[in-house]
Amino acid sequence: MTKSADTHCPYCALQCAMTLKSPAALTPAVQPGSDPVPAPPAPNVPAAAVDAGGAAAAPVLEVSGRDFPTNRGGLCRKGWTSASLLSHPGRVTEPMLKGSDGVHRPVSWDDALKLITAAVKDTRARYGADAVGVFGGGGLTNEKAYQLGKFARLALGTSRIDYNGRFCMSSAAAAGMRAFGVDRGLPFPLEDLDGASTILMLGSNVAETMPPFVQHLQGARDAGGLIVVDPRRSATAAFTSDGGGLHLQPLPGTDLTLLLGLSHVVIHEGLADTEFIQARTSGFEALARSVNAFWPERVQSLTGVPADLIRETARRLAHGAAKGGSYILTGRGVEQHVDGTDTATAAINLSLLLGLPGSARSGYGTLTGQGNGQGGREHGQKADQLPGYRKITDPAARAHMAKVWGVPESLIPGPGLPAVQLLKSLGQPDGVRCLFVHASNIAVASPDANAVIDGLRSLDFLVVCDFFVSETAAEADLILPVLQWAEEEGTLTNLEGRVLRRRRALQPPAGARSELWIMARLAEALEAPSTYSEDPETVFEELRLASAGGLADYSGISYAMLDRGEAAYWPYPVGSSGTPRLFLDGFAHADGKAVMTPVAPRRRRAPAENPDPGAKTMTLITGRLLEHYQSGAQTRRVSELLASQPEAKMQIHPAAAASMGITDGSFVSVANERGEVVCRAELSTAIRPETVFLPFHFPELESANRLTEAATDPISGMPEFKFNKVWVRVAANGLQHSVLQTSEAS
Repeated sequence: MTKSADTHCPYCALQCAMTLKSPAALTPAVQPGSDPVPAPPAPNVPAAAVDAGGAAAAPVLEVSGRDFPTNRGGLCRKGWTSASLLSHPGRVTEPMLKGSDGVHRPVSWDDALKLITAAVKDTRARYGADAVGVFGGGGLTNEKAYQLGKFARLALGTSRIDYNGRFCMSSAAAAGMRAFGVDRGLPFPLEDLDGASTILMLGSNVAETMPPFVQHLQGARDAGGLIVVDPRRSATAAFTSDGGGLHLQPLPGTDLTLLLGLSHVVIHEGLADTEFIQARTSGFEALARSVNAFWPERVQSLTGVPADLIRETARRLAHGAAKGGSYILTGRGVEQHVDGTDTATAAINLSLLLGLPGSARSGYGTLTGQGNGQGGREHGQKADQLPGYRKITDPAARAHMAKVWGVPESLIPGPGLPAVQLLKSLGQPDGVRCLFVHASNIAVASPDANAVIDGLRSLDFLVVCDFFVSETAAEADLILPVLQWAEEEGTLTNLEGRVLRRRRALQPPAGARSELWIMARLAEALEAPSTYSEDPETVFEELRLASAGGLADYSGISYAMLDRGEAAYWPYPVGSSGTPRLFLDGFAHADGKAVMTPVAPRRRRAPAENPDPGAKTMTLITGRLLEHYQSGAQTRRVSELLASQPEAKMQIHPAAAASMGITDGSFVSVANERGEVVCRAELSTAIRPETVFLPFHFPELESANRLTEAATDPISGMPEFKFNKVWVRVAANGLQHSVLQTSEAS
């Protein structure tokens, strides 16, 4: 008899609902205590022998879409194939220790835990507690993210913890906190977009990154009001054709200037909602003065966007706000910059001028990327935060957490280092010497990836928790095999701030362990203060207490209510019914008003001089492909996805390609002072002539982050992923020569 379990997709923050089915007896969520289906045994594969493109065995579970407000039964290619990895032959099922010959070999869990305990104790004794570091991820459940922060600060005693969400949501989060006093990606249910007549989307290609999202844009498209800002004519921008809306194609790095120009038009054409501004905001006068210099014709000269399109966009937004609902949505394309916080702030300022936030039918939001990108940043993984979105420097927050954890407040370290600084410190005299990595592939996903790999190799001890030998795990002294999504219980928080249940459908391989179990065993071995549970629900009950009274209050949420299918949007204090729509009655600042903060473009660091007379200097932007996710550590192991997109390709305009003798499919070198990428060229008129595009899902010689700069936003710590100067040319003497050059340089 076929049974099923309802859960959610393991990939992006849309968290599409799905049902997992098996011909055997699979654990239904409504039958606690029943036994899951055992997973088929997966062989241990030494790191050197693992092929990222290796084909998985037939999926042990059947995936079907489930009706849910975000996806309405739809799934993308990644979701449909997500079960393939559960039985992949490259699965790590035992702890793997690297020998002196560089090969990983199995060791027992007892030996693995003893090695880690000894490494931590030795590092702390020789260099101090802050020489131990933790790098987390936005794919961890709320329970694991919460306990990881507690484990780092109390069991390891270190302040050096941050996570890969610093590369994703940090600029939008900082801007949201500055303007609204709270950061929740979408402060309204996604379904609210269905009724909008105008949607301005900046720097997000949802048609490829989260395809089921697109159905929520249809109303605006039918009204001719979908407006997409992107230097490429992406799949999302293409939806504006045939009367669907407008595509604004600015020069890379000029989004802030464009937003200031839109605000100028709103103010100077009398389109602002003056009643809303007076009653619900502060800072208007200073903001109005700050945009005076950004009239449309000047903005056109700086961004390349025609002045008439700037005016038309502002007018459509204002008309939609007055008549049919307007929304402004931002994504990583405008946020992953050294001025990303200011750019997101400019988008918020524009939305406030139009009276969008806090309205029942309009709003501003930012699109969270990772599966638990929202929850992952709320409960203690960030260097400067404690659970419930509390500041680690706030005496009241520290006192609250000390009480929940049952420890003296003095045991809780102060703020640590944001991700880029943390990674720069690896192996340095006063830096991190022993590192734990969870749910991150930093060897591929970090800016200036060559330098990060060098840092990993300089560590005294590197522990990586993963279910495959990712590029980061390959560098580890010790790989710990952990559970995949369908093998664990827990909760995640989607892009709407809605808390969801992840349900176990499959018994994990005998040698794999949950990170909760690992942390509990290590805390015991390290004689850590407080308690550490391996049971997700027990950890969630503690998380409820820890978050109570904070901005991200989960105290009124329980597993039981989630299992009943109740919608739970935070803040959800005990006794409330949650908050699907924030800001209806006020903003989170003490006076209840939103803050408009004047911002302006800043001068970027001058790039290094191009040393190659045969190469042309161009601007590199990076992004995602439909078939792959993040660093590709999972999706490159799914045969259907890899067959569709097996390699990185540099997208370049035909006119630019012709001037360099580049033809479609020919190998090109893309380089700068940080490294070189060698890949095939893909000619396309969808990109601006001075710009090239690389996907960031591929490793080694195709790794786009060999080229990205580790310069960061001074407020958020966000790296400069979307604006880097590169030198492009035909690969010298073909691919082989360039590969050799790059390998020697590495």
